[in-house]
Parts: sequence; C-alpha cells; structure tokens
Amino acid sequence: MIVQKDFLNKLKDFGINSYEAKIWTALLSRGVSTAGELSDIANVPRSRSYDVLESLEKKGFVIMKLGKPIKYIAVPPKEVVERVKKNIKTEAETSMKMIDEIKKTEILNDLTTLHTQGVDLLDPSELSGSVKGRDNLYDHLNMMIKEAEESIIIVTTEEGLKRKADFFIRNLRKAKERGVQIRIAAPITKETDAIKELRKIAEIRNMDLSARFCISDKSSILFMMAHDADIHEGYDVGIWVNTDFFANALTQLFDLAWKAIKVKA
Repeated sequence: MIVQKDFLNKLKDFGINSYEAKIWTALLSRGVSTAGELSDIANVPRSRSYDVLESLEKKGFVIMKLGKPIKYIAVPPKEVVERVKKNIKTEAETSMKMIDEIKKTEILNDLTTLHTQGVDLLDPSELSGSVKGRDNLYDHLNMMIKEAEESIIIVTTEEGLKRKADFFIRNLRKAKERGVQIRIAAPITKETDAIKELRKIAEIRNMDLSARFCISDKSSILFMMAHDADIHEGYDVGIWVNTDFFANALTQLFDLAWKAIKVKA
C-alpha cells in the first residue's frame, strides 16, 4: 500500500509518529490484520511493528483481537478523533492543574526573584528586542496591558481594532478597574458589537495614523513594523523597547493628534 508522505505528515496532528501513521493506515485499509501483514504492507520493520501496534492500542487507535494468531482491528477514524480530542483535553487540564499548583509554591517566587535581580543589573536601553508572529505580539501586548499602572495607548488599523476588541477586552477591563487610562486610535468605518463593548472601558477615537503601536505607562513601547494588510500574521514583527525618553516623545505626538480629533468622528 502506497500512502503519500504529505498525507502521513498530516496524521502527526493525531499525536502519532511516522511508523504509527503507516501501520494505522495499513490496518484501516485491511480492517483486521496481523502484525506481520501490516509490517509488509506499511514497509515498517517487523522488529518494530509489535511495539508500534502496542502504542496504537494504548492510544485507542486499534484493538487486539482475541485468539491466535494475534490480529488487530482498526477503530473507526471518527471514534479515533473523539478519543484524541478527549486525550488532548485531559492532558491540557492536567497541565493547567500542575501550573496552578506551581503558583502556590516557592518555585515561582524564586524564579521571580532571579528575574528581578537580573533586570535590576541591566541598563534600561538593553531591555529591547524583536517579537515575531502575531500570536507572540498579542501575548506581549497582553503582558504590557496587565503590567500597566497609569496609562495605555493603542494605535492600530481597523481590522486590528476588531481583533483587539475581542482578544484584549478582559485584561483591558481589569486595567480600567485599577484606574489605568486607556486610549485607542484607529480608523472606524463600522461599529461592531465588540467595539461598542470596548468603548465602555476605553476612549476610542476615529483616527488613521497609519501606524500600529502600543505605549504603556509612557515607558514601554511595542511598535509593529508593517501594516497588517501587507503581511501574513505568522510573519508579523514588532520591536519592543523600554525607554522613558522615546515613549514620552511619542506620547506627546500622539496627544497632539488626539486633541485635534473630536470625540466621535
């Protein structure tokens, strides 16, 4: 049986390796088969086929048939998907529980102390770097929002505003509750429900500054290097820098543009 490599690679999303993918697809094509037969069909060494089938059995992909010679039965793919989903959920819940437990131990305090002491030794100009990929950019933005004590300025595109209205609403609301001033500037042609909700916690003005950046507490800046319409989210890049001088200067320029626009354009 010949199975394309691209197809086998996609099966890795099921949490199985290449040998397991070959054996499983071979068994699916037969329904019931012995380890030796599957080894020949899938072109997997016989010395490995039993280990592979044992692993697939534990993962719920196959069932060992009673009797001799030992044969294996393929579990229907739809059922396998449900089992994989259940296993992923269980593993995620276990990992989350473990992380929550770590928060209660001295380990987190020790790690935080190490980081704080290390940062204290650095010149502020050294706290800068590039952040690649929109997921990582949003994680960094979330961190800036969570750490803000006085002010948050966000300048973005119209599509960016729609995404941020969904992605950051929770932490922006918490920032508002602790007294942080939140101002957001973006071109707005259509009011969505998410944007309306965002207006309850942030002052939003219709401004097209042709830029994408965030300033936190007039000290930390994350500046995106390209318009989001011109770049794939996986290749989105931002520059993060911790500098009072530049952050204050950029905030002053933003204030001039902000005051020149009516509350609702």
